[in-house]
Amino acid sequence: MNAAPLGQPAAPTRGDILAARDRIRPYVRRTPVLDPGAGSLGVEEPLTLKLELLQHMGSFKPRGAFSKMLASEVPDAGVIAASGGNFGLAVAYAARTLGHRAEIFVPSTSPEAKIARVREQGAEVHVIEGYYDDASEAAHERAAATGARWMHPFDQPEVVAGQGTIGIELAEQVPDAETVLVAVGGGGLMGGIAAWFAGDVRVVAVEPASCRCLDAALEAGEPVEVPVAGIAADSLGARRVGDIAFAVARAHVDRVVLVEDDAIREAQRAIWRDLSLVAEPGGAAALAAVRSGAYAPAPGERVVVLLCGSNADPATVTG
Repeated sequence: MNAAPLGQPAAPTRGDILAARDRIRPYVRRTPVLDPGAGSLGVEEPLTLKLELLQHMGSFKPRGAFSKMLASEVPDAGVIAASGGNFGLAVAYAARTLGHRAEIFVPSTSPEAKIARVREQGAEVHVIEGYYDDASEAAHERAAATGARWMHPFDQPEVVAGQGTIGIELAEQVPDAETVLVAVGGGGLMGGIAAWFAGDVRVVAVEPASCRCLDAALEAGEPVEVPVAGIAADSLGARRVGDIAFAVARAHVDRVVLVEDDAIREAQRAIWRDLSLVAEPGGAAALAAVRSGAYAPAPGERVVVLLCGSNADPATVTG
């Protein structure tokens, strides 16, 4: 890993991301890309979609979960994580696959469907009133008491390197890509992909206007706490961007664009209408940036949009 200031997590290098790819290869899917055609999804310009919502457990998160677990010594107490749902589901799935015990702390704002799926993977689930940071505080206390391996959803180098394996796949699948649009919660996904491309491909970060922790951090010059609200808060609702993501964003992210809840909801409906795929709000945020004009591709620009999560009640999308 890269050297980092004392007390700060190190950003992954391309070598770290390649090593993560080799670790997790037997356990994750190489997700497909799709060119839906000009005019599809309410966008006149041609786009390429990276269908990471077809990953195990319905999101990109197993990449980071497996990467961290396989790179770590896991004690008998197992692993412990806090999550709005997707990372908890990924940790529970990876732990069950690798034979480890798992405890997951989930905020009460997470959809019940996500909480139920975490339980189905055999993890012990604790529901904490509030948002991700409230669940994280409780999980930290429990990890200190039990000695379980702490799994951070977006601010551990091995986790970020695991998410960065999407960048490897994109470089192989869309070698002429010029721009990749990536949704941001705490920033692990964006951090891994931007660390892989390292400026060779433009990375545009997309945040809900109601959960703008990266945008606020870049504006302030350091990570700061922001209010969390809106329809994508369960997956993109971090109060503070991760230190790794912030460092990578300052070096390798072209810009941050903000999208409103209505645009996200309309993007979800467009994905269902044109592709018959269910995307959760966070999973549709990157497409919402193009559909709403928050990001306007130049004529002929080769744009990839990452659809990163599918864990939503289908009735909220198809109804």
